Amino acid sequence: MDRELRKEYFDKAFKLHSAGDVAEAKIFYKKILEEIPEDAEVLNLIGMSEMQQKNYDKAEEFISHAINIKQEKYFYETLAHLYFIRNNFTKELETRLEIEKLFGLDYEQAFGIGLAYKKLMDFENSEKYYLKAIEINPKSRDAYFNLANLYTNFHKPKQANEYYLKCLDINSDDREAKYFLALNYFRMKDYTTGLKYFEVRLCRETALKTEAITYPKLFANKPVWNGEDISDKTLYTYYEAGFGDMLMFARYIPTLKSLCKRLIIKPQVQLSELLRENFPDVEVMDYFWDEKDLNFDYHIPFLSIPYALNLGTEGMFMHRDKYLSANPDKVKKYKEKFFNNDKFKIGIKWQGNTYYETARVINVDAFSGLFNLENTQVYSAQTFEGAEEFEKLASKYNIIDLSNSFKDFSYTAAAIENLDLIICNDTSLAHLAGAMHKPCAILLPYNYNWRWHTDLSYCDWYESVKLYLADKNESWASVMDRVIADIENLKKL
Repeated sequence: MDRELRKEYFDKAFKLHSAGDVAEAKIFYKKILEEIPEDAEVLNLIGMSEMQQKNYDKAEEFISHAINIKQEKYFYETLAHLYFIRNNFTKELETRLEIEKLFGLDYEQAFGIGLAYKKLMDFENSEKYYLKAIEINPKSRDAYFNLANLYTNFHKPKQANEYYLKCLDINSDDREAKYFLALNYFRMKDYTTGLKYFEVRLCRETALKTEAITYPKLFANKPVWNGEDISDKTLYTYYEAGFGDMLMFARYIPTLKSLCKRLIIKPQVQLSELLRENFPDVEVMDYFWDEKDLNFDYHIPFLSIPYALNLGTEGMFMHRDKYLSANPDKVKKYKEKFFNNDKFKIGIKWQGNTYYETARVINVDAFSGLFNLENTQVYSAQTFEGAEEFEKLASKYNIIDLSNSFKDFSYTAAAIENLDLIICNDTSLAHLAGAMHKPCAILLPYNYNWRWHTDLSYCDWYESVKLYLADKNESWASVMDRVIADIENLKKL
């Protein structure tokens, strides 16, 4: 193939490729390879095309062939990106370190190596390369942000905040940096500082927009409550995040009610009955009310309540002992149906909402050690996502499934009241158990949520909760061994 024809085919292919017509582009790329099989540039571009079509094995074959012919930095970068999107971070790291060896270290490679080490949980080397990236480009917001996030994973929130603040030096309106800054202040148990940053959270904005769409006339004229005197006013507050957040912040409902004439709460419908049973002087919505039936003077997203109350750090943890109870009639019915035995009763749950965090999912096999405990009956409280894993336990052990009886959280509370201990991941069940002052063991992943703070020997939110942190490379089964040892000691008392 002469040079002119190669250029004609290449230009056509590249134009099609750039326009997103990958299949047609490959036709012209392959025409070139039929005549020039060792054309490294075209081999790399076909590899990119295969990658875009998710033909990853073929992509790796073409890109690797290109590298064997010519050690071009761009080819290595393409290969590293392929390994990244395949979640093969070991191979990605090897490729990026090869780039550093052959071509030196620029900002992009330093950042990429830092990220690959982070994915592999090698925080020390990740830190080293993020710092190199910052040294090369001191104005890189992404390097500061990722290093801050790394320090959070490192359990070093003070250092994390140092770099989140550097993000704000670059852009004072960086909402993402402000949000994670808030969470790190929370982690350090500095709610006085953290709550003001927490107001930038996206779930607050989403809740406000959702309510404004639902009640456009009311929201056009009624202000957000920021702590003003509402002793003769009606306050409307509404959920914005998960069940666990709503249950944890339900501790503030009595204080809120004492400040206003009338309090209306819209929780997730699954929580309505439980809150209605516990706070009879509060109006709790099941579903959306018609706009003509809803009247209020102020409104506020539920997670903004501590900020509006100006609670600060000391006021956040009110009612550590107990602020929710189960309906006695439902407790009795559960007793008769499921719990009429003299065994030590343990309820378990291994998975919550995985939309935000998958690290909190516990391998269901980790619970197997519980079934060897004498005079013990285990109950599954797992619902919805993850419930299919119940069969793995039921096929081997005597376990009673409670999940089908849970019409809403008021029924879950009634079941919890009949249990001696709850063992679960970081999920809404843990918050409900803690709010009811029931013994609960929460199993936390190494990169755990901000709300459990830095001193895990003590649970600030719930007096009855004990926290078990998985070490960086520790299995859930090993964590469960520690829980079981504590159960054995408890049963001896």
